[in-house]
Amino acid sequence: MPEIRKERNRGFRLLSLAVLLFVSVVVRADTSATEYHKRLQNAVKALQSLQAIKEADGPEYYREQLAQTIETVTKALPEHESIKASNELCNVDNSWVQLALKDLQTSSGEERASKLSHLIERLEALEQRVAYEQRLANPDETKARTKEKLGSILTRPEYATEIRGQSAFARLLDEIIRWLQSLLPKRMQVKNGGPRWLTTVAETLVVIVAAIVLFYIARILLRRFSDNKRKRAPKKREARIVLGERLEPEETATDLLAEAEALVRRGDVRAAIRKAYIALLVELGDRKVLTLAQHKTNRDYLNAVRNIPPLHPTMRTLTDSFERHWYGFVEATENDWQNFRSRYQAALQTQT
Repeated sequence: MPEIRKERNRGFRLLSLAVLLFVSVVVRADTSATEYHKRLQNAVKALQSLQAIKEADGPEYYREQLAQTIETVTKALPEHESIKASNELCNVDNSWVQLALKDLQTSSGEERASKLSHLIERLEALEQRVAYEQRLANPDETKARTKEKLGSILTRPEYATEIRGQSAFARLLDEIIRWLQSLLPKRMQVKNGGPRWLTTVAETLVVIVAAIVLFYIARILLRRFSDNKRKRAPKKREARIVLGERLEPEETATDLLAEAEALVRRGDVRAAIRKAYIALLVELGDRKVLTLAQHKTNRDYLNAVRNIPPLHPTMRTLTDSFERHWYGFVEATENDWQNFRSRYQAALQTQT
């Protein structure tokens, strides 16, 4: 009897394990795009936390954190899974992530730090692309969130509107007029019932004198403003960071394009396309078409020119080419570079 009970318990445990595995597979196959996006964000955060740790400060502690981070990212992004997006199932291949994690585990020193940064950069680009597709799939929800966020900002005390009194300029004008009226001779202050023309002359004189005084005051203020403008030292140009690349203050779009041409001659077309794309952003930034910022992505820059019809289609083609060859690791050829170069010139011609 005890042996029969053991066999039954063992069979029950095996059946429970099989059911649990089946349920986990079904849940994984029906993963929503939102959940996948969250897991991508968690994976990026885990890798960034590892990046903040210096291996030289504690080698053993770093190895422990490296193992835990790899385990976390591996669970968050399995090699193959199905994502449900817009009532459709999309098969996602994350095998490149697993390969990158294995390569990260076997690397050491500066090589590991470089590969870690590259992996974070690719996952961030993927996360931003998934977020962008979600916004396109749910435009009403995005608008509602934007409206709600704007409403919360406008309710802050610093944006609260107040009933303002008379402006400082208007008060100054009233004081000047009262002062001028006090200077008029007593005989000019006409009593009720006096000749109308004397009243008109008095008012005209007040207006003329007030205009002269205001002109004199405005002349003094303009002179002070012009002197301050001359004394103000020109703002020193600082270094910029565009798509993760640090640009020196004196570095221009022409310099970056020349570096891209040099990369093509060395056979590194993929890096040349990235360098030329950054050169395009710098040129558009210098022309005040868009604003460069360290936190902005290529999709942010593309959205910044959405309201410029001649530029946006060409910019979108260049952005897709940049993403395909830099983040997607699609092999770049000489023809790809020539196409990118010609569209680069076309984009600049729309702003001439």
